[in-house]
Amino acid sequence: MSQKLDSLDRQILTLISADARIPFLEVARACGVSGAAIHQRIHRLTTMGVISGSHFIINADKIGYETCAYIGLNLKDPGTFDDVLEQLKTIPEVVECHYTTGNFDMFIKLYARNNHHLLEIIHDKLQPLGLRSSETLISFHTAFCRDLPVTELMAVDER
Repeated sequence: MSQKLDSLDRQILTLISADARIPFLEVARACGVSGAAIHQRIHRLTTMGVISGSHFIINADKIGYETCAYIGLNLKDPGTFDDVLEQLKTIPEVVECHYTTGNFDMFIKLYARNNHHLLEIIHDKLQPLGLRSSETLISFHTAFCRDLPVTELMAVDER
């Protein structure tokens, strides 16, 4: 469901998406409104589900996780989706899980220390979940990664 956002909302989103640690008073000055107005807008955007929290991005390679893999999973019994999802949440190396159309029931992203560790994760942690099959793609390098440029897309949508 699309949310109606005004120009102040877009300004705020532009500023906080560029730097999640920007002080609200700095956002207020840049937008020409009070700090209280920014607090209210941020609260409203959070309540609407437009934004959720902020976090630091950890470079997996720098902490010893050199292998990034995407794995398409096919379940023996698609009725076990919910159980498999809960079990995937307990595997710390799995950082994303998507329900998909096409060739796979689910698609996950995970990090491993190396290819040997990846094999251990697949054999010891994923196969016991009741997989019919899986297909693994290893990422050599992330060319780029970004959040959806909401403010640019919203400007296009308004035309």
